[in-house]
Amino acid sequence: MIYTVGEMAKMLGVPASTLRYYDKEGLLPFVERSSGGMRMFQESDYEWLQVIACLKKTGMQLKDIREFISMAMKGDETIAPRLELIIKQQEAVKAQMAELQKTLNILEFKRWYYETAKQAGTTSILRDMPVEEIPEQYRAAQQSLRQLPQIG
Repeated sequence: MIYTVGEMAKMLGVPASTLRYYDKEGLLPFVERSSGGMRMFQESDYEWLQVIACLKKTGMQLKDIREFISMAMKGDETIAPRLELIIKQQEAVKAQMAELQKTLNILEFKRWYYETAKQAGTTSILRDMPVEEIPEQYRAAQQSLRQLPQIG
């Protein structure tokens, strides 16, 4: 079955302008065009577009996505470099997730902090609270807020 830009965009949950932009940036060399120049998406293009969306969400730059697609279009001779690119991006995502987890831990600590302060009617009781009285799951976050970074 053939899909228009609008239909494919709807299936992907993105604006049609996103697909037009991807095409303009050279990310859609696999998409056929009608004799009138209209993009004709096929069911097999959906998977490609899902991979592009995934790589974009990881923060991969468009030039690297373009290179990945170009390698994939060349076939099996590019399996090794494609695997390297995916492994590199996977490691970048793991690092992002670790940073986000640290951020979430701090937010959870601050939520506990302010819920406790709200109950007490003041933050003063928390400022001098001994570490042992802070719930264990929040101690690392609290420590990270107080720890000065090393310079040099």
